Amino acid sequence: MRTKSATRRQAILDSAAKVFQDTGYERASMSDICEQLGCSKATLYSYFPSKEQLFFEVVLSASEDEFQATHNALDPSIEDITEALETFGQRFLDFIYSPRVQAVRRLVMSEAGRGDLGRRCYDQGPLRSEAEVTQFLQTAMSAGKLRQADPKVAALQLRGLLEAEWIDRFIFHLFDKPSADEVSQTVKRSVATFMAAYGPTQQGA
Repeated sequence: MRTKSATRRQAILDSAAKVFQDTGYERASMSDICEQLGCSKATLYSYFPSKEQLFFEVVLSASEDEFQATHNALDPSIEDITEALETFGQRFLDFIYSPRVQAVRRLVMSEAGRGDLGRRCYDQGPLRSEAEVTQFLQTAMSAGKLRQADPKVAALQLRGLLEAEWIDRFIFHLFDKPSADEVSQTVKRSVATFMAAYGPTQQGA
């Protein structure tokens, strides 16, 4: 059960997320967030010492549970590496192209140049994801499920393949969310291309 303090903290994050999405980081103020929530500035600052810290926490709270669930799909016990990668790819695209995470990503992209905000968001998002996928691929390579290669490069290329069909449309706001069938077909094509490059039959190439 949440404590009263935890409940209040989540209410602040929810209100701040709405203000940031409605007005953008630069135009949003702590006063706006207080008004949205109906609390005093003293209360707000007792939980978050600055607008930047609050924004960073909004980003994390919007995606942390889904991030963990997505990367838990990287199960090294699954013998069929194609199946394992397709399961991960499906969850990964569902995650990053969900309306909520799209909104957060766009906020981060628009505000990342301010102070060390971009570095902090990168470290907690893409870099952390890269590390988990790299470890999974390294284990698969050691088990002979993939050919030996630089697992970090392979992780980056896998992500690139998964996003290749959607990233431009995301950047230019040309869709809300791919359909389930579109995601499934994208994942199959992406993993097939990845396995053509990194499958164990390529060992002697």
